[in-house]
Amino acid sequence: MLAPVLKGLLLGFLLAISVGPVIFAIIRHSISHGKLAGYMIVAGISASDILLLLVSHFFTQLFHSLMAHKTAIAIAGSIFLIVLGLYTLFFKKIAVSNENSLIDKEYKTHHYIGMFFSGFLINILNPAVFLFWFAWTAAIHADAESAPNPPQYQFIVFATCLLFVLLTDLMKVSMAVKLRNQLTPKVLRTINKISGIILIGFGISLIGGVLFWGSSSH
Repeated sequence: MLAPVLKGLLLGFLLAISVGPVIFAIIRHSISHGKLAGYMIVAGISASDILLLLVSHFFTQLFHSLMAHKTAIAIAGSIFLIVLGLYTLFFKKIAVSNENSLIDKEYKTHHYIGMFFSGFLINILNPAVFLFWFAWTAAIHADAESAPNPPQYQFIVFATCLLFVLLTDLMKVSMAVKLRNQLTPKVLRTINKISGIILIGFGISLIGGVLFWGSSSH
């Protein structure tokens, strides 16, 4: 079945190229903390995408209830991004040796668990991600009605989409790690500061956009 594969690739491409806080989280963690840290962020993002897909597909009423609280979700998401951005901008330290070279810090299991949930929350607290999955789940569901096997059609579309996004996220980690090997501590500190400012900017724009949208809809 070529049609659902192509549709899944298109859907995955749209999600992969969307510019948002997740892409900066992937790049920042991969550069600052290494490949495994980047993988944990990606795992958290993928887990939240799968959860939102399942909820929007099998629990439509619950998804509608969540969308009814999109302003609260946006406020929580914006606060999370702003706090994370402030921490990255002012408090994040770069470990360097006496020779002023980067040191690969050893992380424990709870650090990686924290990175996983960081990726999970950055993605799931973004109302735009909610809208993306809600809209496309409804569209693919309607599109699948004309297929010989609708459940199989939907499964292929969304499995292809999620796999495509996962692979592109893993490529982002790989490229960021290669870049990391070329960076000096000074450049890495600058990248952290820029990342912090970007996260704060996303947080402010998220709450501003939702509040403006909410006020203009009344």
